[in-house]
Amino acid sequence: MDTIVKAIVFLPLIGFLIAGLLGTQIGAKASEYVTSGLMLVTAALSWSVFFHVALGEEEMIKVSVLRWIQSGSFDVEWAFRVDTLTAVMFVVVNTVSTLVHIYSIGYMHHDPNRPRFFAYLSLFTFAMLMLITSDNLLQMFFGWEGVGLASYLLIGFWYKKPSANAAAMKAFVVNRVGDFG
Repeated sequence: MDTIVKAIVFLPLIGFLIAGLLGTQIGAKASEYVTSGLMLVTAALSWSVFFHVALGEEEMIKVSVLRWIQSGSFDVEWAFRVDTLTAVMFVVVNTVSTLVHIYSIGYMHHDPNRPRFFAYLSLFTFAMLMLITSDNLLQMFFGWEGVGLASYLLIGFWYKKPSANAAAMKAFVVNRVGDFG
């Protein structure tokens, strides 16, 4: 189950890296299919975890990834916590994100910057998964800030349009107010 949970969280990150770093080399269609295909796998694995944890016999799974910060008695581990709520959120986040990826293939078919758009979508999904699987406040903050960054990037995707820039800045400011709260 540990490998499945890691795959759920890291497959969107892999999609982000492929579309973001190699999108111009592999082309727009390949970027769309790679990111959407990885999201299909992620959604299917999320349903598997849902049936195993939320409807199954396990109450909670803790998956250790690595030791993050260690200084004296201060020790923060990067780990994923999967309980019933997380299993439900896996299904919601990954199913909706998969549908958004698939819908965007048709919606964005005219845009020449599709690899960047699909990279941003996958980054948003990864940040959301980091947020919902967080095992500590530091990791939750990382996920929260990642969602804010990805929101800013997606809202301001058409950065040459003044309205997109204004909306992205508005989202950025609202996220900063939320961070303060």
